[in-house]
Amino acid sequence: MAIPNSRQEFKEYIMRKLGHPVIQINVADEQVEDRIDEALAFFSDFHYNGSEHVYVKHLVTEDDLTRGYIEMPDNMLGITRIFPIGNSISMGGGMWNVQYQYVLNNMSELTSGSISNYWMTMQNIEFVQEWLVANSLIRYNKHSNRLYIDDKDIIADQWIIIEGYVVLDPEFERVWSDRWFQNYAAVLVKEQWGANLGKFQNVQLMAGVTFNGGEIWDQARTDRKEMEAEAINTLQPLGNVGFIG
Repeated sequence: MAIPNSRQEFKEYIMRKLGHPVIQINVADEQVEDRIDEALAFFSDFHYNGSEHVYVKHLVTEDDLTRGYIEMPDNMLGITRIFPIGNSISMGGGMWNVQYQYVLNNMSELTSGSISNYWMTMQNIEFVQEWLVANSLIRYNKHSNRLYIDDKDIIADQWIIIEGYVVLDPEFERVWSDRWFQNYAAVLVKEQWGANLGKFQNVQLMAGVTFNGGEIWDQARTDRKEMEAEAINTLQPLGNVGFIG
């Protein structure tokens, strides 16, 4: 089987998957392109292989504070939280860091036995951090690409780390070889094919072949719903972590 490595090869592959050139697929080239774009959008939103979990560092500027928001990249799908560097009870320089002090004073325990006490202590520090310092409140919508930070403690010239998800660039060749994405795009094109032939019922072709546009649409629609439910319920992003400078 030829593995598609580009958009053009991918388009040709799904057309063959539907029966071309043995069967004439009554779908315009523009419609195929639209369905591929639609499949890519759903793949990015709901499939763990369609997006990437990243941490983006950003230096807050006076312009950011004046506007009240930070401009985000166009490929940002969503933002889960931010980490203001320095605004933490566990932060500190060198030996004044809480974790450093704990390890320094409990080195023998950590190297000779269980580290469960260390883990519980760190959990308690996070709990105190959340109550005393609190997490920064944020608002974000991918259509505006604006990250609003409702935190008066954020100041200019402060670094923050933004945790979120970005769309996986289709320029990566392996995107086109993803089996779920291939099947989903083929189902969308098949649904388009059925819609185009919807007004034809039991059309008699050469060699006694009978075509039923409504049946093609119904089958594709059922397959589409099943695949989308599978993606939404079991294939959500799990966190392919990366870092953007």
